[in-house]
Amino acid sequence: MPNSAIPATMRAAVYRGGRRVRAESVPVPRLGPGELLVQVEACGICHTDLKKIEHDLLPAPRIYGHETAGVVVEAGAGAEQYSPGDRVCFFHHIPCFRCHYCRFRDYAQCATYKKVGVTAGFEAAGGGFAQYVLIKDWIVRRGVERIPDHASFARATFVEPVNTCLKGLQKLRVRSGESVLVVGQGPIGLLFTALLRRQGAAQVFVTDLFENRLELGRELGATLAWRAGEETAVGLRRATDGRGADAVIVAASAPGIVEESVALARRGGRVMLFAQTASGDCFTLEGRSVCADDRTLLGSYSACADLQAESAAIVWDLEFPVEKLVTHSFRLEEFESGMRLASRPEKGALKLLVLPQE
Repeated sequence: MPNSAIPATMRAAVYRGGRRVRAESVPVPRLGPGELLVQVEACGICHTDLKKIEHDLLPAPRIYGHETAGVVVEAGAGAEQYSPGDRVCFFHHIPCFRCHYCRFRDYAQCATYKKVGVTAGFEAAGGGFAQYVLIKDWIVRRGVERIPDHASFARATFVEPVNTCLKGLQKLRVRSGESVLVVGQGPIGLLFTALLRRQGAAQVFVTDLFENRLELGRELGATLAWRAGEETAVGLRRATDGRGADAVIVAASAPGIVEESVALARRGGRVMLFAQTASGDCFTLEGRSVCADDRTLLGSYSACADLQAESAAIVWDLEFPVEKLVTHSFRLEEFESGMRLASRPEKGALKLLVLPQE
């Protein structure tokens, strides 16, 4: 039976092309078999969505937002494992688990994974920047996590980004006794710092342009923290007897950052590109710096379905300090202000949340 308390329309931050996002009234999505309708309580602003908006990467109109947590208000036939009132967070991509890519656990390259399974209307795009979202049936089957009573909705928005970081660390294969440099201490870089310390990395070095981010990096477990530039190069040489870091994670995007990061890795080391997701991100490397110096260059993108339960368990642990990363929250009507701040962060700005019910 339909829930008569659900309104016919809702507010949403709608991308209209030309870098424009407007708060509008749109229809509440209609439920189908096996689907869930969720009232959104919090959604993180992710730079992946910002890039799509700023570079007009996908046709308008769309409602973005995928780091989403909320409350089930209606469950379709076949989704009876969930009930109205259940507190949930969810992934907007889930693979088929059957294709060639899935057999080798390259889930992000699976054609089913590339289909977005959460929508607030228009072409499915995540939908978290709206008051309600519809979770498609294949996501309901494998991509939903219940939020325990002790965890806030703000905390729950970190399950998806923590998963992406865990995937990157799994590919990087940090070994006992190794040093790791995290380039960039924005929200993702800080998550890497906290996870590396949680996993017992021998030394975690961090670099950033903002002193407040370096200070938080130290608080989350960084062994040493340096201002980006020559200070990092000098400090890292001193800390590693001139070798460079065993592994480097590039968690920021800027001209020259990849070339600089490769130079900061020791000969025989690994470099993980994590933030280089836009089609226009280019870099130039001397072949010798990779081949003759025996370095490994890796990429990691999006989440891993096999790490879903683990990422949730980490976030539900109140000792894991994700809420320290949240600095600002915005109503839907203020979304453009939040987008500007996230795109060009001022001192003190880190993770930004949209709270659609306010």
